Amino acid sequence: MAILAIPAACVAGDPRNEFIPPALTETKVVQNLDAELPAELIFKDDQSQMIRLGDLFDGKIPVIVSMNYSNCPMLCVLQLNGLIDSLREIDLVAGRDYRIVSVSLDPEETAEQAAATKQKYLASYEREADAAGWHFLTGTEHAVASLAKTVGITYVYLPKKKEYSHPAVFCLCTPEGRISRYHYGIEFPPQTLRLSLVEASEGKIGTLVDGFLLICFHYDETEGRYAPAARNLMKVGGGLAVCGLGLIFWLCHRHRKQVMTVSVP
Repeated sequence: MAILAIPAACVAGDPRNEFIPPALTETKVVQNLDAELPAELIFKDDQSQMIRLGDLFDGKIPVIVSMNYSNCPMLCVLQLNGLIDSLREIDLVAGRDYRIVSVSLDPEETAEQAAATKQKYLASYEREADAAGWHFLTGTEHAVASLAKTVGITYVYLPKKKEYSHPAVFCLCTPEGRISRYHYGIEFPPQTLRLSLVEASEGKIGTLVDGFLLICFHYDETEGRYAPAARNLMKVGGGLAVCGLGLIFWLCHRHRKQVMTVSVP
C-alpha cells in the first residue's frame, strides 16, 4: 500500500494564486492495489437508469475508473483530455477492448450533465467506439464516498467556490473489478497506458508482443512507465540462448545423419 501526495489543482483560476489553507492544497491517494470495488453500489447512468457498479464488470475486459465531475473548472478537463488523447493513439478500442467508467464526485450532478459530458468525450475520441462501453455515472453522496474510499481517493468540497478539490488520478481495474494499476497527472504515455490495460485484462486482450513486454518490463512508480526488469531480461535471454544452442545441436545432428546416410554404399 502506497500513500502519495497529489496537488489538488481542481479550483478556479491559477492554483498558484489561490489562498487555500495548506490542508486543502494537497490530497492523498492510498493505492489499494488488488482491492475489489464495492459491486453493490448503485449509481445512475447518463440515460437516467439505475445501475449496479458490479454489472459494469463482465469478467472479460478491463475497466478504466475515474472520479471527476462535469462542472470542474480545470483539472477534470485536463485529466480526461489527456486520457482521451492517449487512448486515441493505441489500437485497443474503447467500448470493445476495455470500458471507461467516470463517476461524478458531485452528488448534485444530473444525468443530463453526465450525458453531455459523455458525448463531448466520445466526439473527442475521434474513432469508432461502442458508446455502450462508456459510462458517466452520478450517485448519492454515500455511494460516491464509498467508491472513493475503496479506490483510495480523498476529496474536499469548497463551499465558497462550490467546487471539489481532488487529485488527478484514475485506476485500471481487472475484468472482475479489482484495482490493478494507478495513473496520475494529466498526460499519459500511450504505450504505458496500453500495457496497463493488457496487464489489467489478465491476458484477455493484447498481443503476444504485449505479453512478452510485460514479462521483460515492470511498472516504475517513480517514472510512471514500464521499465526493463533486469532479472526477467536475464531469464528471457538465458532461455533464448538455451533454445539457440538446442537448435544448433539439432541442426548439426541432422546434418551428420544425412552425411552418414549418403556415405553408406
